[in-house]
Amino acid sequence: MTADPRPSATHRVLPLPHPAEPVAVFVQRLPGEPLTAACPAGPDRWAAGGVEVTLTEDGGGAAKVTVDSATTVSRVAVRWSYALAEDALILGDAWERGYGDLQWRHHQSERLLPWYWLAHTPHDGVTTGFGVDVAAGAFCSWSVDESGFTLWLDARSGGGPTTLAGRTLEAATVRRFGGPDANGPGTDTTGSPWRAANLAVAKMASRLTRASSAVGPVVGANNWYYAYGTDFDEAAVLTDARTVVELADGHPVRPFSVIDAGWSPGGVAPGGPWDAGLPGVFDDMAATAARITEIGARPGLWTRPLLERGAEPVHTALGPGGPGEWALDPSASDVLAGIDEDFARFRDWGYELVKHDFSTYDTFGRFGPAMGASLTDPGRRLADSSRTTAEVLVAFYRRIREAAGDMVVIGCNTVGHLAAGLEDVHRTGDDTSGHDWERTRRMGVNTLAFRMPQHGRFFTADADCVPSTPQTPWEHNRVFLNLIARSGTALFCSIDPATRTDAVDADLRAALRLALDGGESGGIEPLDWLSTTAPRRWRTADGDLEVDWTSPWGLEPGAG
Repeated sequence: MTADPRPSATHRVLPLPHPAEPVAVFVQRLPGEPLTAACPAGPDRWAAGGVEVTLTEDGGGAAKVTVDSATTVSRVAVRWSYALAEDALILGDAWERGYGDLQWRHHQSERLLPWYWLAHTPHDGVTTGFGVDVAAGAFCSWSVDESGFTLWLDARSGGGPTTLAGRTLEAATVRRFGGPDANGPGTDTTGSPWRAANLAVAKMASRLTRASSAVGPVVGANNWYYAYGTDFDEAAVLTDARTVVELADGHPVRPFSVIDAGWSPGGVAPGGPWDAGLPGVFDDMAATAARITEIGARPGLWTRPLLERGAEPVHTALGPGGPGEWALDPSASDVLAGIDEDFARFRDWGYELVKHDFSTYDTFGRFGPAMGASLTDPGRRLADSSRTTAEVLVAFYRRIREAAGDMVVIGCNTVGHLAAGLEDVHRTGDDTSGHDWERTRRMGVNTLAFRMPQHGRFFTADADCVPSTPQTPWEHNRVFLNLIARSGTALFCSIDPATRTDAVDADLRAALRLALDGGESGGIEPLDWLSTTAPRRWRTADGDLEVDWTSPWGLEPGAG
């Protein structure tokens, strides 16, 4: 028998297709309609049902995808042929935060891969992939199967179609990463997957004009994980400021002291209005900021810009957000004008940092894991149906950036790929915990490892607070603290005064000062991230570090 001359897909490196040369394009005008195959309408155009999709070579192995429609558009799917090796491990990103679920995984054709995908073949060390530039005009995700991969461009306005009415939508700029044919600066075909991930993120951020490093190290106190929005007052806030200033030990970079949710009327994570503090507890928010500043820290404040309290909404609403609350519409001009007023007030009060939260949930009615490919409910329509949800959110983040002036902006529950360059700091993972160490391990360690390549390129990454509380083991928290400090990413600590001892203070002091220095030169690297969601082996400036995150009884199934 003559041997098959064709090389096996398991043991070959195939040339990556060019982004401007797909094999098929499909369009959907209205949600729920079947996808319609588009026909070639020119050298770089595809058309069906009055929708025209153009893929134009954009230099450096990239292609710009634009969409035109005389009526409406909901989704576009672009398909490339490519046979990945059978042993390939595949990594994607997240719509907003990671939820302990970021990981390299074997082939799973139905897996949703937001924004970009990378594939690493262990037998030859090759890492390849595709992704889209930040600030895309559509929600972009990928699916990868045995015969190719597909870019899914969700161009809807909320849960309904977008009415382009002759306007050209700049949906995405598609880039390829690695591979023997992806020549040019930044190509890494056989280097480590860690280096490949960093280079891929750098390419997707290459056109950003605002550097996240401009704000310097972002380090300080945040009271959420010992107070949880209920058990604190101005005296506790000032104690936090004194604690972090004491532990910074005279470092020339002043730390922040952030007042998280609970300072305003309405409950634990309420909506606005944001014009006054909780009566009898925070009667003068400007005076509180001045006292924090006098202590030597930089005052910061939490807000939820797209939720409003009241019997009826004052601003344009998407719908009820809970009893006596209204989720606001980020596409509405009156909502954006209200944000201008609120952020100007925060500046006038003297706050140097603002953390805005819950905007993805308030827009979609879902957190990241529940968004999936559908993103939101069909009836959740934006007031401005002429723009895609992605375009609306980019404009929303830009409006906050402009309204914030010189304040440092932290985005929590924001879409990082759309907010890149428009927020200084991005909460890259779901909440850690001052009550349950396992949640910190699952959420914090995972996002530190898997989204650290975005740090310093998209924004300053924030893996969330390190708690020091009676309910969580300091022997684990201190290791998480040490890794964040070494990484140079944002470091916030929630320090219950009852947990302060000489040993705990020594750990906190060393970590805070290292973080205020900007972390270790070259950062850190998870060495076993190909095989676990919570890496235990890390490269540091002092050599490889191996840690054990587990409790004596191991890990409880479903915990955290």
